Amino acid sequence: MEFRPSGPVRHVRARSVLAQVRVGMGSFDRRYSLPIKPRGRVRDCRHPSNDKVVHIRRTLCSEVNSGRRLGNSDPMATSLLPFDPLRSSAQMIVYIDYKSPFSYLARDPTYGIEDTLGIEIDWRPLILDIPSYLGSARLDAQGRVIEAQRSERQWQQIRYGYGDIRRYGSLRNLVVRGTTKIWDSSLAALGMLWARGQDKASLRAYSNAVFEQFWKRDLDIEDFATIEAVLLKAGVRTEGFKSYAMGQGRELLDQMQRAIFDAAIFGVPTYIVDGEVYFGREHLPRVRWQLGGSKGAPPDIAYEGPSRPLSTGGAKQRKVSVAIDFKSPHAYLAVGPTCALAEELGLIIDWRPFPVAPLTEPILAYPGHDRGARHRRFRAQNVERDLMRYAADRGLAIRGLYRQTDSSLAAIGLLWTKGRSESLARTYVQLVFERYWREELDIQESEGIRRLLTEIDVPTAGFDKFLSNEGRAQLERERLDLLKDGVFEVPTFKVDEELFVGRQHLPLIRSLLLGNR
Repeated sequence: MEFRPSGPVRHVRARSVLAQVRVGMGSFDRRYSLPIKPRGRVRDCRHPSNDKVVHIRRTLCSEVNSGRRLGNSDPMATSLLPFDPLRSSAQMIVYIDYKSPFSYLARDPTYGIEDTLGIEIDWRPLILDIPSYLGSARLDAQGRVIEAQRSERQWQQIRYGYGDIRRYGSLRNLVVRGTTKIWDSSLAALGMLWARGQDKASLRAYSNAVFEQFWKRDLDIEDFATIEAVLLKAGVRTEGFKSYAMGQGRELLDQMQRAIFDAAIFGVPTYIVDGEVYFGREHLPRVRWQLGGSKGAPPDIAYEGPSRPLSTGGAKQRKVSVAIDFKSPHAYLAVGPTCALAEELGLIIDWRPFPVAPLTEPILAYPGHDRGARHRRFRAQNVERDLMRYAADRGLAIRGLYRQTDSSLAAIGLLWTKGRSESLARTYVQLVFERYWREELDIQESEGIRRLLTEIDVPTAGFDKFLSNEGRAQLERERLDLLKDGVFEVPTFKVDEELFVGRQHLPLIRSLLLGNR
């Protein structure tokens, strides 16, 4: 990471920074150097881990004025100079929060990129503000809700999210037990800043221990003695950590969090490569592609799949249902890879209409907005960025992203098509999505739907009557059935009674289906 002061280089007191020394610790530490001019005596010193005489370059020796040696040499962990949330001398920045199970699941795939590509990763803490997006709740020891400030949709997202986390955690034998409250992870984050100043191996050992023990409910990340013990076990020197965590480190961490949020980085894991921001581990295929030189076609979003097909012990399955809404750009982007999977495995896709709310347009920035409003705006902007990025990768047009469209007529047209020729349902779905998002088809106008049905050779006799009567009743029954199954968003795939929200699950779905063949 490069720290660039906005004004002239200033003098810094010796007690306010720690040493940067050349000790053969690899590029992990050599990345960090501050343009400071020390006061007082500067001399050679011996690194605690060996007997080599080391040379001081541009920074202080790890002796402070009091003569006490501190155990950390990372300027980010000690200096209060500004830093750039979007830039680093490392090839990739990764923001994580130890209290986030999504960060935990992203850990190993991210290590894999770091190790196989031989790159440097600049790991940074981001303290999540969960209530500003998902509300808050508190559970008792038995997991019963005793206090909550969440909407039903927020609860749906959380329940599904934890189920999804356990599903992928089980593939790697990771234990992920739900938390009983929203934890303050700032002390664990201070431990990260402290550990990264020693070496790469120590930081990795510390992060692994915090993640694994916390998600087994075996670690109190709000207790100083506990965090200090984890640091020691990871091989990190802890002399001076307490005063750092209570003073300078806390101030630095708070400043970092303000700068990170002001840069519209709001969630974890977030990856930054060459200034391009990716929120979520589903982007790791594209991150790897970009770090590898952007050779060939860019990959789509995808969660990591198992190394071999999974057997569910069920009967062979040739049919997968997918809940869609024609006004959903997420559903549109899922159609191509879903059809490709169907072609590969000889599947029949049961396309099921499920109307959802239109995409939310980012609100305009206003100086009086609170953190929650800014958070929602940042998320909405991130959704738009991701949609346009992956649509462009595949040459798909997405226009009128925030149209407030009633997609009921197109949904009823799908039900009509399935009732006459299930094999033509796929063609209908592909054409409606494509033309709607090119703004070539008004799906609120029955004549346009009828013309499309005629074009693909679906009989239309009786269609107008179906639209006004049985079609609407059938659509409502379909909606209620899907709600009963637990569907709340599109696209949602159903395989062996198991739900998967989003096309990023297709690698795992493929493995499950192969295991059933």
